[in-house]
Amino acid sequence: MAELRGTFDPLDALALDALLSEEERALRDRVADYVGERFVPRVAELFEHARFPRELARELGDLGVLGMHLHGYGCPGRTTVEYGLACLELEAGDTGLRTFASVQGSLAMTAIHTWGSEAQKRTWLPGMAAGELVGCFGLTEPTAGSDPSAMQTTARQVGDDWVLDGRKRWIGLASIADVAVIWARADDGVRGFLVPTDAEGFTAVDIEGKLSMRASVQCDVALDDCRVPADALLPDAKGLRGPFTCLNSARYGIAWGVMGAARSAYDSARAYTLEREQFGHPVAGFQLVQERLVEMMIAVNRGTLLALHLGRMSDAGRLAPEHISIGKLDNTRVALEVARTARGLLGGNGITLEHPVMRHMVNLESPLTYEGTAEIHTLILGNALTGLRAFG
Repeated sequence: MAELRGTFDPLDALALDALLSEEERALRDRVADYVGERFVPRVAELFEHARFPRELARELGDLGVLGMHLHGYGCPGRTTVEYGLACLELEAGDTGLRTFASVQGSLAMTAIHTWGSEAQKRTWLPGMAAGELVGCFGLTEPTAGSDPSAMQTTARQVGDDWVLDGRKRWIGLASIADVAVIWARADDGVRGFLVPTDAEGFTAVDIEGKLSMRASVQCDVALDDCRVPADALLPDAKGLRGPFTCLNSARYGIAWGVMGAARSAYDSARAYTLEREQFGHPVAGFQLVQERLVEMMIAVNRGTLLALHLGRMSDAGRLAPEHISIGKLDNTRVALEVARTARGLLGGNGITLEHPVMRHMVNLESPLTYEGTAEIHTLILGNALTGLRAFG
């Protein structure tokens, strides 16, 4: 065995920084600087008052993180690893910030980029990449969450137009969006439509009373005889493969993002326990506290390494949906456990907005559920392991 000459960094325990290229580190640092300097100083107020300012869209556009893994049409055209690093840093600020980038880029923009016509791409993507236009993604319904095949929203042709009717729920950004990607059941199966949010018959109402992701926008959407022209149809999206392609992109970003929230919670707990004294000693000097810090450190580094591995697989063209399910399933539950542990180490102070840990803790309940619950991803992987479908 070679002589051990490495150093140990408590904030990068596995030396993951060395696995990144200079360009990747530069992009990550640029996003981290924005989050730390421009967003974190106002996030507690946004969370407390349940606000997400629309002007953040332009700031994220200027930062180059909207549809950043897409190419052409004004999109940044970065690698999926770079997209993941951006998600990690955005969610270190708040899950709501990363969710905006996910809904805009991985869901709405990916739908248009992958399944849209040339005219649709040119109409919407440049403005969305710049944050000048905002999109939302209407798949989930009040009675069709984990089972999108049970959707009841319909699309019927009337002359040269399409008329949409139905309800959607938990639709991120809908009340501030300019265009909605709506999935509906037509005579030939599930199809996607680009619905301008000022179209007659389209309404979006913010869901209030949320105890998670308060610095974010989720809505109930109603479509009542909502008429759109023939060219609103996404021509290449047929069946559930259309929305599932977008969901896989979002799930990948979640696997990275939640590790940002977990890292923030761990960093806060470590700093707090080193400063906080009880019984005449820093709390970090007690055995039980050190055990918890070590477990958090291992969990954050292991989860980040998993996300990086998925990103490298994606950039090499070797990533399968089941691989994404591993990252989404394990990293979300691990991140939530880290945040809960960190909250405990801060004691009573941990429940205030003076520290980020409880904000991260309650926020992480949401990605544990959205884009496929833990149970759904477990069954996806169970099917891959056995060849036996245990749901549906």
